[in-house]
Amino acid sequence: MGLDREALRARLHGFGFDVVRFAAVAGDAPGSDALDDWLEAGRHADMAWIERGAAKRRDPRQVLDGARTMIMLGVNYGGDLPSRDDGQSTGVWARYALNNDYHDTVKPGLVAAGRAIESWAGVTSRDYRYYVDTGPVLERSWATRAGVGFTGKNAMLISREFGNWLFLAAIMTRVEIAPDAPVSARVEAEPVGTLCGNCTRCLDACPTNALPEPGVLDARRCISYQTIENKGIIPRELRTGIGDRIYGCDICAEVCPWNRFAQTARSGLLEARPELAQFSLSEILRLTPEGFAVGFKGTAVKRLKLRGLLRNACIVAANTGARECGPALVDLTRHAEAMVRAHAVWALRVLQTDAPWASLRAMEVDPLVLAEYDAPLEPRSAQA
Repeated sequence: MGLDREALRARLHGFGFDVVRFAAVAGDAPGSDALDDWLEAGRHADMAWIERGAAKRRDPRQVLDGARTMIMLGVNYGGDLPSRDDGQSTGVWARYALNNDYHDTVKPGLVAAGRAIESWAGVTSRDYRYYVDTGPVLERSWATRAGVGFTGKNAMLISREFGNWLFLAAIMTRVEIAPDAPVSARVEAEPVGTLCGNCTRCLDACPTNALPEPGVLDARRCISYQTIENKGIIPRELRTGIGDRIYGCDICAEVCPWNRFAQTARSGLLEARPELAQFSLSEILRLTPEGFAVGFKGTAVKRLKLRGLLRNACIVAANTGARECGPALVDLTRHAEAMVRAHAVWALRVLQTDAPWASLRAMEVDPLVLAEYDAPLEPRSAQA
């Protein structure tokens, strides 16, 4: 008598996972060809770690010899977003960021899942590996194969039950488990955008044109990449398109019609931090290292570091016309980090605020910052 797959599924659901699905590991990983094309086109920007791990992403057996099953797990993070109504200017955070770091909070569920697999199948910890967006796994493609959802034209995994709002985790194991079917035969044959129909809302909505074709993301133009992964200067031509997005971006997900089925997240593997949305731009621009460490403790924002958050806040202040941030921006033109100074200068010029331009420029020696003083720039009124 074979192992009871549904008993394992129920057990894993009990650890806080909203979706538990199984896919067979055989041949190259789904999405391998698309990965090769994406890397060859340079659309991964400077995320060299993706290229370094490409061979393992193509073949999970290079990670776990003898792997036979990929267990795909989803954690719903949907629900209403907090807002601030006191008139102070704020930035918009990616929905996932308004929680403690999911890499940390989902891990205990994976640890428990691993132990459950050991007892269920009579194996040891050497017979599986687990990851939550941290390993060489093509999670979205495996989730499509397992029937968690389908890959939309926005290059996101879209669930018919949870819309665009799923954290994905994966467990690869040597245990053979009967696979689940994709959401439809069409998805298996044509994995990108199959159930999007003629809808192009995500492609049309992206303000920086980061989706050059259905299902293909150009990270070099993506607001999420620029505001999180990019550790340096954000290209001048992309800054206006960032709008009010201070950390990450959900625009291509927010406009998706499949979100009409989205559900409010349960709290099992999440630790909500709605207070982050209450930071005004002025407060962020005046954060000290100590204030940043306390205010963003345990969140994914900590990995951005204070200098990255200040950079992003400068751009949002300019784009939203937050002239009340002028004094804080002037102070940041004297910041120790040239990257921060450069974006503060740009923001002040866009806002057309009064500033001691001659004395500020006379103090500057870094060429990146001097370039911001000297670059041709349309005022915000003209940009709008």
